[in-house]
Amino acid sequence: MVYTQAMQVFVIPAAALLYLICALLPEQRRSVVAIGTLVAWCLHGFALALIAIEPDFLRMGFAIMLSAALWLSVAAYWLENRQRAVDGLRRLVLPSAAAVAVLPLAFPGSLIPLAGKTPLFSWHIALSTLAYGALTIASFQAVLMAMQESRLHSLTAPDTHRGWFLGALDRLPPLLTMERLLFRMITIGFVLLTLTVISGIFFSEQVFGKPFRFEHKTVFTLLSWLVFGALLTGRQWRGWRGKTALSFVLTGFGTLLLAYVGSRFVLEVVLHRSMM
Repeated sequence: MVYTQAMQVFVIPAAALLYLICALLPEQRRSVVAIGTLVAWCLHGFALALIAIEPDFLRMGFAIMLSAALWLSVAAYWLENRQRAVDGLRRLVLPSAAAVAVLPLAFPGSLIPLAGKTPLFSWHIALSTLAYGALTIASFQAVLMAMQESRLHSLTAPDTHRGWFLGALDRLPPLLTMERLLFRMITIGFVLLTLTVISGIFFSEQVFGKPFRFEHKTVFTLLSWLVFGALLTGRQWRGWRGKTALSFVLTGFGTLLLAYVGSRFVLEVVLHRSMM
């Protein structure tokens, strides 16, 4: 236990520092950035495993879920960057990942005993975390697209004093590329969220050891599932995009945030209670 904690204290800051270094390197050092980001991502994932998985226990909390979401964000950026240069995403994603990676040190969450739990329980937790992570990425990207579009409309002359954030916005891929990436991520997140809902509703006895019942988390998860399902349907049959898509993405993510991270934050930080 002491060894694990010592490893956490070393690995998490190392991952965060490497993320920041890769974010600040010039665009010309693309190969160095790619290797450094991959190493930081591996360290981040190793740190998450050290924190979340303990003998006969699973540790969960709002900080761990946020960290996992940004870990997935880095993976999405790294894979996309291999196909085409997306330097603007690097300037935004990596500093965010560095900031969130250290949160579990301050807010470690609560332990969930695995004794008597079926393997389906662990799968349910993994699916819900991945679904949340994918839809977090999509929401973050939707906001970036809205800001990118607004900047394109308002930018009438070259701006030599753009600053770090505006400079990153100007380096984002074209809007059509961003839109394709957005709906690809929403589709992945929706499929994972559907599997989460199915496992939680129809296999509640096997997953949680108790009959299904409507609770705060269940209601907000179902609302989020309906919103994202409506968005994908509207996209397919009505060609929804732009502000309409942004409204649906942010509404769906907001309800999902209340279901998972929001409820855990209130209980762990405000009320100092455990979810389980």
